[in-house]
Amino acid sequence: MRWLKLSLLALSLLAHTASAEPRSLEGTLKTGDLVFHTSRSRQSAAIQAATDSPLSHVGLVEVTAQGVFVVEAVQPVKRVPFARWKSRGVNGRILVLRPEQLPEPQREAAVVEAKRHLGKPYDWRFGWGDEAMYCSELARKAYSRAASVDYGKMERLGTLDVKRLGAALKERYSGQVPVDLELITPASLAADERLTVVHSDYPRIR
Repeated sequence: MRWLKLSLLALSLLAHTASAEPRSLEGTLKTGDLVFHTSRSRQSAAIQAATDSPLSHVGLVEVTAQGVFVVEAVQPVKRVPFARWKSRGVNGRILVLRPEQLPEPQREAAVVEAKRHLGKPYDWRFGWGDEAMYCSELARKAYSRAASVDYGKMERLGTLDVKRLGAALKERYSGQVPVDLELITPASLAADERLTVVHSDYPRIR
């Protein structure tokens, strides 16, 4: 009988320990969360230099019964499993921001809006038309159109540190850099204090 009581006590302690373990990052995500990381793409270093931030890519989370996904503007705009998206970032670091002041239906509507652009090409020239999309443009437009909230601040290309972008920028625009071009950057989105930090592997962000 004493052995039985000890066994039951041990099982109880194991169950308590298991329930006390923190959930995985994926388990804390909600539809509509904005996820940022340091991309390994060719232009990532230039974006980091121009914005003085390690954040060079952003996507929107979609939590479904089939798993957790990220809708992102790459080439082309696509929807990928969260684990794969996270693994593409430098050192696996990630920042998760949540628009907590918005009700769940509006966050879901933002993801639906983002998914309308699936299959569109990546916008290498950072224009504001809908024929092509870059990552932070997709995120900003999704919430602007679904919830009438504009996260981040639009900036003129000329106000960024374009000198650090070097010859690559001139090549992209055939020698004439459009300094008056307005765009939204991942760093600008991440700086919006209306977005709540859910998780961060970046010690100096916020």
